[in-house]
Amino acid sequence: MIIVGIVLSVFGIGFFCWLLFTLAVYALPFFAGLSAGLAAFHSGSGVIGALIVGGLAGGATLAIGQIVFATVRTPLIRAAIGLLYAVPAAIAGYHATLGLAHIGMPSEAWREAFAVVGAILVGGTAWGRMFLFLPPSGGQGVAAGSAHLPLSAATTQG
Repeated sequence: MIIVGIVLSVFGIGFFCWLLFTLAVYALPFFAGLSAGLAAFHSGSGVIGALIVGGLAGGATLAIGQIVFATVRTPLIRAAIGLLYAVPAAIAGYHATLGLAHIGMPSEAWREAFAVVGAILVGGTAWGRMFLFLPPSGGQGVAAGSAHLPLSAATTQG
């Protein structure tokens, strides 16, 4: 029975870590949706109105971030948008890893060390997943109006 518990614990922690890495890029939209939903609730919109406002705010944050990240060509702006999404993911990764470390580690120093490593890994994963939103050409295509037509195509005879 103990072996079954150990195996299930390992699979449970593994599943939780996979879920954390998969959902890391969605930390900023979640925080934005949660903040907007709580603000709507505290302004008197009720539970249903707060859920609608929170869902719309989170969805808009995710969609706008993906669209802007995929269309902007300046590396500095892309880096800023990537950091905007990676920093909340790193904070969430820090706290999730710290919570897991509290389960099995008695030393506070080791818990903090694992939490910092977890924050770096989760933030780096979120940073890397932002680049999945780029088009296959890497966003480096021919700019509008910069292509030149050959002389024979430019002069048409009517």
